[in-house]
Amino acid sequence: MISLCAVIALSILPAKAVERGHVEAFLDVTGFDVVLDSIAYSAAHAPALLGHEAEDFGQDWTRISGEVFASPIMRNMAIEMLSQTLTPELLGHAASFYASDLGLRLVEVENAAHAEDNSDKKRLEGQAILNNLPHGDPRRAVFGRMSMAIDGSGQSLRAVQEVMVRFLMTASHAGALGYRIDEDALRALLKEDEPAMRADIEAGGLANAAYTYRNISTDDLIAYAEALEHPMMQQVYELMNAVQFEIMANRFETLAVKLSDIHPGEEL
Repeated sequence: MISLCAVIALSILPAKAVERGHVEAFLDVTGFDVVLDSIAYSAAHAPALLGHEAEDFGQDWTRISGEVFASPIMRNMAIEMLSQTLTPELLGHAASFYASDLGLRLVEVENAAHAEDNSDKKRLEGQAILNNLPHGDPRRAVFGRMSMAIDGSGQSLRAVQEVMVRFLMTASHAGALGYRIDEDALRALLKEDEPAMRADIEAGGLANAAYTYRNISTDDLIAYAEALEHPMMQQVYELMNAVQFEIMANRFETLAVKLSDIHPGEEL
């Protein structure tokens, strides 16, 4: 649940530089703290990128991934970055929406969805919901509006590509792969696969929205889309997306270095 203190703190932001306490409250009231925590789930895909399974690294995999993706580390990184980029006006605008009755209900369902460590289940159930929508149902259209408002510039695709490049190049230089990767060749390969990756991200986003907001009325979702389309909210999400992806890339680079100290089949 979002604390009353967080709502109050964000509602009385002074017209001066953003303080750490206000950013902490911002993470709470918007649910961005839970989004950051969910980055840890993406670590499950790291061994596959190296051609292994998590089990190949023994018990140290759980310890190392837990250390690298620890919530306090990621939240502190977010607070530091947002303190330097968000303005009191942007914080106040986002807070006024997410502290409303609708905002509170939306954050509650979003937090619940982010806390679920089963992306395949969410996607399958969300796709089933989409498949069962009658032809011309406005819910599908509003999911598209929300997606465009949150990431209309395609930040997600570029971020996924950059995270993969930074992780694999770091792993290559650290010796975790056992061979060297040519960065230009890797980027060319990702560019070639870009249409399929974009389609997958878009389809996954719609299915995730259908699952997350399954108990929210269409009228409320339309109101949410309108709130997300506001120019100030657009700036807020642009910054949050950038912070989220930078933290993800940073943590994956750190993970690559630590994994280089473990040989598959052995433990430290």
